[in-house]
Amino acid sequence: MEFSDTKPIFRQIIEYCYLRILSGEWEVGGRIPSTKELAVTLAVNNRTVLKAYDEMHDLGVIYQKRGLGYFISAEAHSLILTGRRREFMDVTLPEFIAQMRVLGLTSADILPLLPQGEG
Repeated sequence: MEFSDTKPIFRQIIEYCYLRILSGEWEVGGRIPSTKELAVTLAVNNRTVLKAYDEMHDLGVIYQKRGLGYFISAEAHSLILTGRRREFMDVTLPEFIAQMRVLGLTSADILPLLPQGEG
């Protein structure tokens, strides 16, 4: 994994984990890699992975079984989606709208580009 300079590494690790959860690669109730295993896989410091796991634990996305490791919570999928939607509405969308204004684009320019159908 290549890390970006624009976001803290532990946040990028959280995104890495979220992608695996949302894609089903890591299943609800399933064990996830230990902090040491993931640190080796991603070539980062073990403490950086621990910081990411601590945040995901605090959010309820993962839980720990003493002596066994970390596991995906039953609520993980909905918690991740809720957080991502909130971030989109609070950060991404306002930045997008500001960029539209700078470029002189209107909703009429953008609407034909949006996917049609559900949701």
